[in-house]
Amino acid sequence: MSLDRWLVIAGALAAIALINWWFLVAPRRTAVATRSRTGPQEITITVRGGYDPSSIRVRHGEPIRLVFDRRETSSCSEEVVFPDFGIRKFLPPFQRTAIDLPPAAAGHYEFTCGMSMLRGQLIAE
Repeated sequence: MSLDRWLVIAGALAAIALINWWFLVAPRRTAVATRSRTGPQEITITVRGGYDPSSIRVRHGEPIRLVFDRRETSSCSEEVVFPDFGIRKFLPPFQRTAIDLPPAAAGHYEFTCGMSMLRGQLIAE
């Protein structure tokens, strides 16, 4: 095999490794939902190539409102799924979409895009 072919193969393998690291292993920012006296705990999550923050801490046993601010048109981010709550919600591009979750027991709850490539977690403590 020629050197050019080896360089292409090495570049492709590096790109695959970087993509896997980004979606599966990369550290994510954690934020705490803001408490309100009259309403649910609330936090805004920006959707642009991922969820920011992708890790959200909430108080268990209290209602939760997540506001997804989708700032892109990528087909991957057009839906968010909360399997543990049985929720699937369409996120219109360049709009905010509020999702109200019931009070959660203490634990970790994953949320993903419809294709399961974008990932986040809700930590009830």
